[in-house]
Amino acid sequence: MNGGYSVDNDLKQEKDASTINQQSSMSRAVTLLFATACGMSVANIYFAQPLLDQLSNEFAIDHSIIGVVITITQIFYGLGLLLLVPLGDLLNQRRLIIGQMLLSITALVIVGTASYSAVLFTGMALVGLLAVVTQTLVAFAATMASPTERGRVVGIVTSGIVIGILLARTFAGLLTDLAGWRSVYLVSATLMLLMVCMFLKVLPKVEREVKALSYLQLIRSVFMLFIQERTLRIRSVLAMLIFADFSILWTPLVLPLSAPPLTLSHSVIGTFGLVGVAGALAAAQAGKFADRGYGQKTTGIALVLLLISWLFINYLEQSLLALVVGIILLDLAVQAIHVTNQTMILPLRAEARSRLTAGYMVFYSIGSAGGSIASTQTYAHFGWEGVCLLGASISTIALLFWVMTRRFTKY
Repeated sequence: MNGGYSVDNDLKQEKDASTINQQSSMSRAVTLLFATACGMSVANIYFAQPLLDQLSNEFAIDHSIIGVVITITQIFYGLGLLLLVPLGDLLNQRRLIIGQMLLSITALVIVGTASYSAVLFTGMALVGLLAVVTQTLVAFAATMASPTERGRVVGIVTSGIVIGILLARTFAGLLTDLAGWRSVYLVSATLMLLMVCMFLKVLPKVEREVKALSYLQLIRSVFMLFIQERTLRIRSVLAMLIFADFSILWTPLVLPLSAPPLTLSHSVIGTFGLVGVAGALAAAQAGKFADRGYGQKTTGIALVLLLISWLFINYLEQSLLALVVGIILLDLAVQAIHVTNQTMILPLRAEARSRLTAGYMVFYSIGSAGGSIASTQTYAHFGWEGVCLLGASISTIALLFWVMTRRFTKY
């Protein structure tokens, strides 16, 4: 017994999905450790969002195209999802997780010491590529959890991801004001190293029986899953739309908040990430509702809240309180749908959870990258009202898509 679950039962589950009911649950301490690691890893992608003005000034990149920094990171995150995450179904997951985290540390140091824009972009690309360790952790946690508590475990671990995304802004803002933007990436590299040391002690040394697949066969099977599993297709499109909305809010938010008449400091701007955490924590319960068969109802309610959130966010320049309400609603909605999505797709194929996660999260990455570049372009040409109209339009499309497809999913 190690980390609150049975290694023997884990092996049986990998060999034969029919024995899954014999698994014991993950301990809460291990679940929280996974959530923390996920939050730390994914935060590396989003540190740049509140620093866009700093990066624009230091590397002489125009405001209208500075969003490309985020887009490059998201594009390579998408490539990592497709090329690296499926390896969790083929290789030793403990070694895969630790190896990717060590390489992430190197990428963070490259960004933190970059002197030229080309080096910055290269470092950001590597950060995005290797941050997919979060999804290997989610798939591993889903395998370790008992079937009756899988939604709860996935909800907590996934909440760590969303909270990491949100706190990245607070962390980056505070450190930038104290020691400059480079300190953000160098401190993160140090914290990642500490997490690796903890995982070396906590992660179980489990050798699994896996199918004899070549790497190309493994990647090809990800696409086959989309053909075979309708629920995966539907939930992946929803992920693309809701995370486009997420990026449409958070990527350009620093620009109006740091500009006149508000002219807020990076530390103050970073505190808006703390506001978003409240919504993300509230939505962590969505996994429990999905476990009980209320996944579709949760999705519908969350999509309505997502649309309503933009009514409040639109008043950013008139009322920061309205912005706070909008942020809470948007992050609650996005997290609730995301947890529900993963709770619904991970049980589809017990032997292919890493590949299911990879396929699903590719759409997440496409949405995030598209939302980042579209929002900064929209802000440059149409201001904050244009950004809010874009966000509300995507929310409406997501709601209509769910209405048209809900009858095709069981719960």
